Amino acid sequence: MIAEYWPVLLFIAVAAGLGIVLLVIGMLAGKHRPSAEKLAPYECGFEAFEDARARFDVRYYLLAILFIIFDLEIAFLFPWAVVFKQIGIVALIEMALFLLLLVIGFAYVWKKGALEWE
Repeated sequence: MIAEYWPVLLFIAVAAGLGIVLLVIGMLAGKHRPSAEKLAPYECGFEAFEDARARFDVRYYLLAILFIIFDLEIAFLFPWAVVFKQIGIVALIEMALFLLLLVIGFAYVWKKGALEWE
């Protein structure tokens, strides 16, 4: 059983090794000339104009959570679509119910005004 995991472990080892090698090459070959201007914090090319610990409106967090929820739920469609021919009509009905619940959840969020920015 462990033999089935060797390709995955080999892939992880090669990826980690390549990442480490590239980081070391970059550190050794790169120029290191730090200056006050290079080390200064900036936001999108501008000087920082507020403290990094400033409070954000809760709508940012709510919108991010809603995006994650609906994005992850839609990700369940891809594996289902791949094996659709093998799983039959029962799975089609189950996926229809799943999507109906997503639409109901989306309508609820929309009705509550969670998607309104003003």
